[in-house]
Amino acid sequence: MYRVPYQPYYVQPVPQLYSYPYPCPYPYPVAPTFYHPYMSTPEDMRWSNKKATKPADCWNRAEVELNNLWRLVWEQHGAWTRMAIMSIAAGTPDETATVNRLLRNPGDTAAVLEPYYGEAAANRFKQLLTDHFELAVDLVKAAKAGEATKAADIEAKWYKNADEIAAFLSSINPYWNEAAFRKMLHDHLGFVKDEAVQQLNQQYEQSIATYDKMEQQILDMADHFTRGMTQQFPAKFGC
Repeated sequence: MYRVPYQPYYVQPVPQLYSYPYPCPYPYPVAPTFYHPYMSTPEDMRWSNKKATKPADCWNRAEVELNNLWRLVWEQHGAWTRMAIMSIAAGTPDETATVNRLLRNPGDTAAVLEPYYGEAAANRFKQLLTDHFELAVDLVKAAKAGEATKAADIEAKWYKNADEIAAFLSSINPYWNEAAFRKMLHDHLGFVKDEAVQQLNQQYEQSIATYDKMEQQILDMADHFTRGMTQQFPAKFGC
């Protein structure tokens, strides 16, 4: 999705388009650098090209800020994963620094959970995401070295870790369905694996196309996180 700055002309107050009583304090979206669900390219930002679409529900400031946080950490999740893959595949000198930056993401992501679920749950999520990244790095290195048996073993652990993440999330929020999260996480792993294979095989155009698909998918996951939390904590996120 295209990340856009807040521009007042871009969401015009058109009461008849909305099902809820207008005005709502924050017509969706309103916050800086929010990702509009119907705009995927800079060209879509042109007012002359904007088509009337069914708007999302009215979101208040707290909901928008939470969604921005989830989209930020998941966007960084995908971007730094890609950069780590590229560094490992090419054997560039920035490999260690890039992997270390990637491993900051679990802490940043867990910090979004902590105010709502507590330190223990945040730390558990941080460890699960750290395992996710470390296994991904090991998998790319094993594939690059041609160690097929080792790569297969790491990949099995990687998918098991995804299942553990899905189970954990469903255990702390009844609106985060375990099966749905498992599918989303497995789809994510599939994109990462394809991206790594394509980079190792120097199929750069295909790798870029895969990243575009992965980026959209992880933003959808971020939105899923937001929806579950706003449903679980309605007192904090009522509109």
